Amino acid sequence: MRFVIYGAGGVGGTIGARLHMAGYDVVLIARGEHGEVLRERGMTFITAEATTQLRIDTVGRPEEISWRDDDCVLMCMKSQHMTGALEDLALVAPPSIAVVCAQNSVANERMALRRFANVYAMLIYLPASFLTPGEIVTDAVDCGGILDTGRYPSGIDACCEELTTALTKAGFSALPDVAVMAQKHGKLLANLTNIVQAASGRVDGWQPIARQMRREALACFAAAGIDCVDKEQIVNRHENTYRVVDVPGHTRNGGSSWQSIARGTGDIETDYLNGEIVMLGRLHGVPTPANAVAQQMAQRMLRERLPVGAIGIDEWQPLIDAYAKRQAE
Repeated sequence: MRFVIYGAGGVGGTIGARLHMAGYDVVLIARGEHGEVLRERGMTFITAEATTQLRIDTVGRPEEISWRDDDCVLMCMKSQHMTGALEDLALVAPPSIAVVCAQNSVANERMALRRFANVYAMLIYLPASFLTPGEIVTDAVDCGGILDTGRYPSGIDACCEELTTALTKAGFSALPDVAVMAQKHGKLLANLTNIVQAASGRVDGWQPIARQMRREALACFAAAGIDCVDKEQIVNRHENTYRVVDVPGHTRNGGSSWQSIARGTGDIETDYLNGEIVMLGRLHGVPTPANAVAQQMAQRMLRERLPVGAIGIDEWQPLIDAYAKRQAE
């Protein structure tokens, strides 16, 4: 099995680096200046233990790859880039390939299934950052992170077993999971506050907003009949896996949405995190003011090109209350 990492940022770069270091056949697809640096000088892979320079085969687009029927493609781009990536992939890749959604959000699997028959969902708990072209920093020690995987919409098969075995050998905690989407919905709950961190920075006072977002999400899951793991199950899964430590010279400031704003990419994944809850609320008649305001905050950040921390946490609750009032009228 050859692993094609489509989107070699923090998550994809870390997975690709560790698979490459474990001796597996890996190809990266990376665009822009990051892709140019990877092709010309290689990847600088930074952990708490070491900085390693890696030369991994890298291309800019899917059509530059000579595809094989048994290729396994890990889709690691952020969700807002998924549709375009799938369109490019479907033009050149065999329909039999395995397409693994190694992303936050629970929307990507449905997108992939429109174009490919063999789709897999991967749970991502992988602390890493990508802020400088060619440079990937991971803050995990003891193992690289949690990457449980199952076939979408459910089940496991030989491909899933082979993938998780390879990831385990590469230093991750990766288990086949017949119901991995319940885990991904649990992870979605945690990701709802990504935009709060990006908009307001690491400040106190965000917990009530987080609790409201979570209540709305759980009400939507219940109304839609969606299974979701609870906090105890998440804690149990993390036991004896990875620890997050400080990497010398590299401060971990925030998650994926924070990194998008910090890098000035001009886009953010909020519509596929909080937006998923808003969509479910509209489908099932559940009010979702906190998550709707989160989308508005993300749009404002992009529209006004605001830096990380530009929106005070005290601005949130009045907007949420006003939105809830409008919904109730």
